[in-house]
Amino acid sequence: MRSDVFETDGALLHHEVRGSGPALLMISGAGGDAGYYSGVAEELADAFTVITYDRRGNSRSTGRSAEPMDLAQQAADARALIESVADGRALVFGNSAGAIIGLTLAASHPQVLTGLVAHEPPAVNVLPDGDPDRSFFDDMAALYAEGGGSAAGRRFAATTRGEGTYRWPDDLWKRFLGNQDHLFGTEWPGFAGFLPDEAALKAAPFPIVLGAGAADRGAYYARPSVEIARRIGVPWVEFPGIHMEFLRNPAIFAAALRVLATQMLSREGRVPEEWAR
Repeated sequence: MRSDVFETDGALLHHEVRGSGPALLMISGAGGDAGYYSGVAEELADAFTVITYDRRGNSRSTGRSAEPMDLAQQAADARALIESVADGRALVFGNSAGAIIGLTLAASHPQVLTGLVAHEPPAVNVLPDGDPDRSFFDDMAALYAEGGGSAAGRRFAATTRGEGTYRWPDDLWKRFLGNQDHLFGTEWPGFAGFLPDEAALKAAPFPIVLGAGAADRGAYYARPSVEIARRIGVPWVEFPGIHMEFLRNPAIFAAALRVLATQMLSREGRVPEEWAR
């Protein structure tokens, strides 16, 4: 694993690169930490150049601000990272808020993507009017205003299936705790207001796949993936496990992602060199 920092638009982004082959950028959700994907990245490094990073203002990256951060900034950071580290194009995987960023990136900077896998974007605004899950972001914002990051973080974890059934790496957990105010105070409004740009996503010149975990059927953060796939006319797939199965059981999650990523890339004839020898 090679780690470095990359400067873009007033921030230094910590990123990690593993393996060789076609570039695969993995965008983290809440907490924005590259460490969520360490295990999956190791599993996939035999066939892909796997790039992970701490999103702006999170963990080992700089750029934290008291001002709300919009999704355009998040997407611009991902685009700049692809241009700098991945020679200009990458397959992108995003989980949760990272999937929202991935969808924004695909709509606004399509030239840097070879494909997108959006896993469980909590895009509750695509749910029907009157659906109780549409209030999730507003409810969490109110809880944060009243009780701060710790109270909001505990409630957030309680809404996520499977959390508490496995142990996070200690260093990742400590960094996440330090990111809570940034998440709820700075990043939250951007995620809360997200609506996919359906026209741009329909016109994307690369494959897009939406998906959710088998254990998350009916969850507020899984249901939008089905609706977005329906609206833009792209495939939907079921992944193994829970919202963060890649952290709980990286080998199982990586096996599923390997099949999907290889299939998406091979459509463009981009077979990893390791298989062409």
